[in-house]
Amino acid sequence: MVYNQKWKIFSLVAVSIFMSTLDSSIVNVALPYIMQEMATDISTIQWVVVIYLLTVSSLLLTFGRLSDIKGRRLIYVAGFLVFTLGSFLCGVASTVSFLVTARVVQGAGASMLMACSPALIVDVFEKEQRGRALGMIGAVVAAGLTLGPVAGGFILEYLSWRYIFYINIPIGIAATIAGGFLLKTIPGGKGSREPLDSVGSLTMIIGLSSLILGLTQVTTWGILSFRFVGCMMMAGLAGVGFIINARRCAHPLFDLDLLKIRLFVLPLVTSGLLFAALFTIVFMMPFYLTYPCGFSAGKTGSIMIVPFVFLLFISPVAGGLADRLGSRLLCSFGMVLLGLSLVSLISLFPGMETLAILWRMALAGVGTALFVSPNNTTIMGAVPMARRGIASGAVATARNLGMVMGVALATTIFTSSFTHLTQGVGLDNYTPAMVPYFMISFQKVMGFGAMIAFAGAGIAYARGKE
Repeated sequence: MVYNQKWKIFSLVAVSIFMSTLDSSIVNVALPYIMQEMATDISTIQWVVVIYLLTVSSLLLTFGRLSDIKGRRLIYVAGFLVFTLGSFLCGVASTVSFLVTARVVQGAGASMLMACSPALIVDVFEKEQRGRALGMIGAVVAAGLTLGPVAGGFILEYLSWRYIFYINIPIGIAATIAGGFLLKTIPGGKGSREPLDSVGSLTMIIGLSSLILGLTQVTTWGILSFRFVGCMMMAGLAGVGFIINARRCAHPLFDLDLLKIRLFVLPLVTSGLLFAALFTIVFMMPFYLTYPCGFSAGKTGSIMIVPFVFLLFISPVAGGLADRLGSRLLCSFGMVLLGLSLVSLISLFPGMETLAILWRMALAGVGTALFVSPNNTTIMGAVPMARRGIASGAVATARNLGMVMGVALATTIFTSSFTHLTQGVGLDNYTPAMVPYFMISFQKVMGFGAMIAFAGAGIAYARGKE
C-alpha cells in the first residue's frame, strides 16, 4: 500500500532529529559559559551532558515499546511537548541543580522522539524506498551535528547561552501541532493495546543507568573502587532480572524472540561497535589538536566537523545503494574504512600539514556514512511492524551505548598510559615536554579503536545476506 503522506511525515521526523542533534552539539559548546555564569566546576557541569545521555538511553526501549502499544502518534506528539517543556525549563534555570533536572525532562522528550523516528519511516515508506529515506535521515543527523557548533558560536557571541534552549520552543510547538494532524492515519497508528511491562521497564532503566554511570565515571572513581564495582554489579543483576522477567511476562518490554532474528541481532551489535570505534576519534582528536598541535579552538572545531560533512552528503547515497545492492557489503566496507582511518591516525605527529589530518578524518566520515543507513534499514526491515518500536529503541540504545563505551574506553586507556609515563602527572598539567608521552597514549587509543572497527567489519560480513 502506498501511503501518500510519507514525505510530510519524513519532514516531521527530520525536524525532531535535527532538533535533538543540534541541541546536543550546541550544549557542548555552551558548557564553559554556563559554568562561568553559575560559578561551578567542570566535575559538576559535566552532569548537564551525562544526565541527558543517561535519561535518553534508559528510556528508549520503554518508549519504543509504548509506541507499539499506544500508537506512534501519541508518543511522538507527547515527545515534542515534553522536549519543548524541558527546553523552556533549561532556559530559565538559575542553578546547576535545576538545569540538570530540566535536562532530565528534555532527555525524556528526546527519547520519545528518537524511539519512534526510525519506526515511523519504516511504517510509511515502501520497502524499496526505506534505505533512501533512512539515508536522508542520516544526512539530517549530520546536518544537526555540523551546524550545532556554528549556531552555538553565533548565539553565544550575540546572545545568552539560554537562547540555545529557547530556540527549540517555537519549533517544538509547531511540530507538536503538525504531528497531531499528520499522524492521524499512519499504518498501525492505533497500536496493539497490549499492557506495558513495568517490571521490564524498571530493570532496564536501573541496568542501563548503572552501566552508563559506571562507564562514564570509571576514570574518576577507579576500576576497583566500591562505587564502580557496585554500578557494574547493579547493572548485571538488573540485566538478569530483565531476562527472567521477559521470559515470564506475557507482553515483555523486549521481545526475546527478536534475538532469534539474525538480521536484527548482528547488525545491532555492529552498530554499537561502529559508534564505539568512531567515538574514540571524536573524543580524543580535540585533545590532540589542542595540546600537541597547539591549534586554536576555531581551527580544532573546523577539523572536527569534517567527518560529519561527509556523513551529510554520503548517507543518502548509501541508503539508495542499499535499496539496490543490499547492505552486507556496504556495512562491511564502511567498517573497514573506519578501521583504516583509525590506523592512519596512529601515524599522526605534531607539525603535520592540516591536509594530512583532514583526509584521515574524512575517511572516518565516509566509512560511517556507508554503514549507518544501510545497517538501520536491515534492522528495521527484519522485524514485524508490531515490534518496530522496540527495534527502533534498540537501535538508538545500541548507538548511545557505543558512544559511551567509546569515550569510556578511550579515557581509561589514555589516562592509564599517560599518567604511567609521566609518573602520575595528569593532562591538566600538560607541558610541551610531554608530547612523546601524549602521542604514545594517543596511539594506543587509536589502535584499540581500530581493533573494534575491524571486529565489527567481520561481524557485518559474517551476518550473511538479507
